[in-house]
Amino acid sequence: MTISPEQLSELYRQACEVDVQAFKPGNVSVYADGHDMTVADFRTSAKVSAEPLCNPDYSLGEKIYYAVKATREAVGCNTNLGIILLCAPLIQASSHKHSGLTLRQAVTKVLIESTIDDADWVFKAITLASPGGLGSSDEQDVNEKASVTLLEAMKIASEKDRIALQYLTGYKDIFNFSVLRYNEGFNRWGDRNWAAVAVYADMLSQFPDSHIERKYGDQYSEMVATKMARLSEELSKTDNPEQIKPLLFCLDQELKFYSINPGTTADMIVATVFTAFLEDLNQ
Repeated sequence: MTISPEQLSELYRQACEVDVQAFKPGNVSVYADGHDMTVADFRTSAKVSAEPLCNPDYSLGEKIYYAVKATREAVGCNTNLGIILLCAPLIQASSHKHSGLTLRQAVTKVLIESTIDDADWVFKAITLASPGGLGSSDEQDVNEKASVTLLEAMKIASEKDRIALQYLTGYKDIFNFSVLRYNEGFNRWGDRNWAAVAVYADMLSQFPDSHIERKYGDQYSEMVATKMARLSEELSKTDNPEQIKPLLFCLDQELKFYSINPGTTADMIVATVFTAFLEDLNQ
């Protein structure tokens, strides 16, 4: 089933809205701004990036570049580079889905078929977004012209970046872990936002956040994992997650006091929710 650009755009914006509605400690949400960004910035970013991302005439690389450009012009900061990098292949796969392929197979095909031109557009997008902790690289520096395909470029980056790792593994973390956890939470509580919080806590308790580690090394990795494991445990025991809000407020204040922002994990949440929406549509 091929999904229309209008449907894709709507589902993408809905997934981005879950991201700001979900109380993800350390991250920007309706409960607390932070890191010099607001909920309004994220909502505007979702709105303006949706059209280029879902433009069927754009290549994968063009989708990413023009979505980043639209965001930069609208809010003047990097709110959604990771979201765009993760969602663009999902959108491309859904737009050109071949009969008989699952969403995961279609995404893998899109990534394998990525080109040097795609990589060049993405390098320009990353340079424009200026993400925190981005330095120069000896191999395939984003400030220079690409000489490898987008998938090959992501392979080089994958040791330090969990988003790049998704390209390399066919979105393994999303399909094998986070979507399953999201569906489990949604079936239990009937609430997308709390299901997203459960995924966020589970991911951070098991995988270091590459945005944090680019900024601080592994200085805070164990602390974050321990605190999020506790949050995961509390969520697993409750039938009413609203009761956990006091713990979430404490965690949020503590992480923001140290300027810790699990931004990569938050981006993964948007891609997880978006993937769940797409899979529901295809059932």
